[in-house]
This record gives sequence, C-alpha cells and structure tokens, in this order.
Amino acid sequence: MPRTIGLMSGTSLDGVDAAWLETNGETVTAFGPALTIPYDDALRRDLRMILDLAPGLAQGDVRLASVEARLTEYHIQAVKALERPADLIGFHGQTILHQPDRRRTWQVGDATLLAHETGVPVAYDFRSADVVAGGEGAPLAPVFHAALARDFDRPLAVLNIGGVANVTWIGENGIGHEEALVAFDTGPGNGPLDDWMIRNTGQAFDRDGVLARSGTVDTAVLGRLMAHAYFSRPAPKSLDRLDFSRALAASGLDTLASADGAATLVAFTATSIATATFPAQPRRWLVTGGGRHNPSIMLALRSALGVPVEPVETVGWNGDALEAQCFGFLATRVARGLPLSFPGTTGVPVPTRGGRIVAP
Repeated sequence: MPRTIGLMSGTSLDGVDAAWLETNGETVTAFGPALTIPYDDALRRDLRMILDLAPGLAQGDVRLASVEARLTEYHIQAVKALERPADLIGFHGQTILHQPDRRRTWQVGDATLLAHETGVPVAYDFRSADVVAGGEGAPLAPVFHAALARDFDRPLAVLNIGGVANVTWIGENGIGHEEALVAFDTGPGNGPLDDWMIRNTGQAFDRDGVLARSGTVDTAVLGRLMAHAYFSRPAPKSLDRLDFSRALAASGLDTLASADGAATLVAFTATSIATATFPAQPRRWLVTGGGRHNPSIMLALRSALGVPVEPVETVGWNGDALEAQCFGFLATRVARGLPLSFPGTTGVPVPTRGGRIVAP
C-alpha cells in the first residue's frame, strides 16, 4: 500500500499540518504520526498581506516570491519532522485567491523545491482542473470523508470549520454512488471571528469561546449578514476567505461592543450552517477544523441543528490532522488517475481528475 504524507495550510493561516498514512486513494489501511508547525508571526502577517493583495498581484511579484519561499521551507521542515519514509507527498499549498466564477484559483508554494529537498515525488495543484472544467474547485475532502465513513449510519454531515466552513453530506445510497455525496461551503467559519478578535482585543482567536459567551447576539446585524446573496445560491458553491468582508463592513458590526460582536459572529457561523439544505437531513454532524475547539460555536450549532453535533474525535478521527490526511489520500488518487471532484461536490459537469506530480 502506498505511503503518503499530506500537507495542508488552511485559511486560518496558523501553520502547516502534516500527516502520514497508507492509502490507495480508495481506502486507508493505516494512519501514522501527524504534527503541526506554527508559522512565525512575520510569515502569518505577510500571508495575510498577500491575501489582501492577491486580486491585483502579479505572478512574479517580489513580495510573493519571498512569502512563497518561506512558506515552502515550513512544509519541508514538516515532512522531515515526521521522520517516516513516503512514496508520495500531497502538497496543497496556501490558497491566496479563489474566484471560480472567473475560472481562477491560486495556491502558492514551490512543489519543485519541496520534491528536491525531501527526495519524494510531490502531487500538487489539486484544484485548477476542476475550476477550468466549470467546477467550484472546492471542497475536495468529500471523497476522503466518504472513505472514512464507509460503515457509519447515514445521512451524515461532516462539517469543517476553518476560516471558511464547508460541509460534506454523505447519503444512504452508499459510497461509490455519486449521488451519495453533496458538498459546499456553508459560509463563514472562524475567519471573521478571528479578525474581530485581532482588531478588538489583540488576541488571535476567542480562546474557549469566552468573549462570545459573555456577549449578546445583535439580531439586526445578524439579519443583515444572513441577507447576503451567497445564501440564496444553490449548491455546489464555494467561498474565498474574504468574500464577506464588504457585507461585514456594512452590517453595523463595528458599532458593537467586542463581546456582542463576537457573539454575533458565532451566531452568523452557526446560522449559516443551519440554513444549509440537503437531499435529506443528516442524522448526525461530525465537526472538524479549529471551530470544534470553540465551545460557543459548538453550543450554537447544537441549538440550531437539533441533532447530535460532535467533534470527529468521538468516532476516532484526528480533527487536527484530517485535512492533511485528506491531501495524502488525494495525492494517491492523482497518481492513479482517479477523480478528485464530482458533480455533487463542486458542480463540475462530470467526475474530474486533477493535480500534477513533480519528481525530485
């Protein structure tokens, strides 16, 4: 069975996750070690700057080149720190721009350098083929979630709350049936709340949901946010981390006290998830991503959804490693020529292969 290392740097910009597994891209036979290497403050700040500049950024911009080199070095460190042999690396890179309506998705990171420094072939550029074919380019985790949930009761929802929140719905028809998978970005995840915390408290996030728990939801602001056109669009659909920036600025959120703003943003995340529609309602929600560590978000979700909502650890998954494991799994699918995306997951017209591989 191929041995892979998956790497993921998500929209929260907090660091690189790395995970080792054995998989043929259809089943997983073994999980190995996983780790996270946090980015230093300077790289995190510069990545955020690149995100803000990305719509008008040129490919050869010297600021981008510097950030990309430093980002790749962290990924090299992560692979070496695992201290496990691998046949293939799955390298997602860092998304700095995602505009599928314009047939654009942009992940930065030097796959050639990563392959050279590790001596292992690297699969990368997972999203472009889907976007070019008319898909949303995201989310790509559904086929991995389905493989892990093969023996679970369904319908089941797997919710990932990062900077943006996305969901995989796995239906009763069974794995291997395209109609059994539906996926899309539900709306904001931790991103707006993290940004609010930085602006109002100087803290990177609302640890243990303490600030939100002390505040009161402003229903008028929440109503304006939920009126965003994104929520009336049919799925599949996807978001860029900054897609709600204008709506947030115009909502009146900035007039609120810090605790009330945090509470309102938690409600925004939970309400946008609860309004998601599926072919049949999930019997259970499993939550991964950083949002599962925020008790205020989890409490709001349980109240809004009315069915069991649990962190993925309750079924034995490692929520801190799940996205990295996913890209190790997808790397093997790239190598085998298996599709990464499907009509129900990204809106692509037909099951679509993707990714490229660079040798050391």
